[in-house]
Amino acid sequence: VRARGENRRTRSDWMKIERERGISVSASVMTFDHAGLMFNLLDTPGHEDFSEDTYRTLTAADAAVMVLDAAKGIEPQTLKLFEVCRLRDIPIVTFINKMDREAQDPIELLDEIASKLALDPAPLYWPAGSGGRFKGMLDLRNDKFLPFAKKTNDNKDEGHPGAIAFHGAAINSYLDPDEQAELEEGAMLIQEASKPFDPKAFLEGHMTPVFFGSALRHFGIDQLLEGLGAYAPPPKAVAAIKGGEPIHVAPGDPEVTGFVFKVQANMDPNHRDRIAFLRLTSGKFQRGMKLKVQNTGRQLSVNAPIMFFASDRELAEEAFAGDVIGIPNHGVLRVGDSLSESGTLRFAGLPNFAPEILQRVRVKDPLKAKHLKKALEGLAEEGVTQLFRPVIGA
Repeated sequence: VRARGENRRTRSDWMKIERERGISVSASVMTFDHAGLMFNLLDTPGHEDFSEDTYRTLTAADAAVMVLDAAKGIEPQTLKLFEVCRLRDIPIVTFINKMDREAQDPIELLDEIASKLALDPAPLYWPAGSGGRFKGMLDLRNDKFLPFAKKTNDNKDEGHPGAIAFHGAAINSYLDPDEQAELEEGAMLIQEASKPFDPKAFLEGHMTPVFFGSALRHFGIDQLLEGLGAYAPPPKAVAAIKGGEPIHVAPGDPEVTGFVFKVQANMDPNHRDRIAFLRLTSGKFQRGMKLKVQNTGRQLSVNAPIMFFASDRELAEEAFAGDVIGIPNHGVLRVGDSLSESGTLRFAGLPNFAPEILQRVRVKDPLKAKHLKKALEGLAEEGVTQLFRPVIGA
């Protein structure tokens, strides 16, 4: 999600380390409208150092957008995350990013998706060049060309022109005859070589629609969002246990239910806050209503639920199945907790993984032992670490 005005950093990367390293470290939640639809975007870490946070966040997702670097293709952590998507039957939309930089041949990228992920790639657009020769992309469904605007001499974006007819006279302002012939030949070749997009195969996890663009230059993003709005599934029923019996909680069920998939501390630099991210699975939530925590039986009055745009927030007066709200709390809620009006529902647990990086922590000053204990327990509650203690005398 791109920043506007003077704040040119990516809005979804709100932590200091994220801005410094240029990667997402912690999953963040953003709610926004587009073309009359409400989107809840869960921006997750793609870096392998932070993959467990991504695994947990995927439990709250209905569909996933796989963002590939056009120069690097599929990276090792992408394969790990794809396996989780496949296990959870999450349909995948592919966005090939950074087309305005030097990139691999797009046909090779599609071959890589097919061979490494066993997915049928179905491009809905086809790029005209890459890097300095990137001129835009052709909509393969309606023969419209979307021109890519170059930056001006003072390094400002001109704004991208609207779609034009590929075989009309206006195309000559953006592509010379050789470029037109090259784009048309490439589009015909890929349409013959690849399967046409099938929404049913996409929802079943066998096919991925492919979009191209440049997120930094905000090119191709509108087309990606339109594709998500048209093809991504709405919230679906979630498996749970009630009274010892397995059931499925449908979005249309009247009881308000949900589960905590993430806990994040210190999102507000002015306060030492702790926010539990709750994915609503059914019912109509209203601010001030009471919910029970299934594993403790504790009742919460949710008086200050929050909806997010990265680190920006506002009070949520109401929310529905599929929405994600933040509940301020101080250690009451933990990752994996199930909440409902009755307090009798328990959703399937979030995935746990064996630790891959082990570190020993010792306190130099014995008087600070309680502080260290509290800090480590706080990190464990957030799910970013697993805390093990030595057995004395073992």
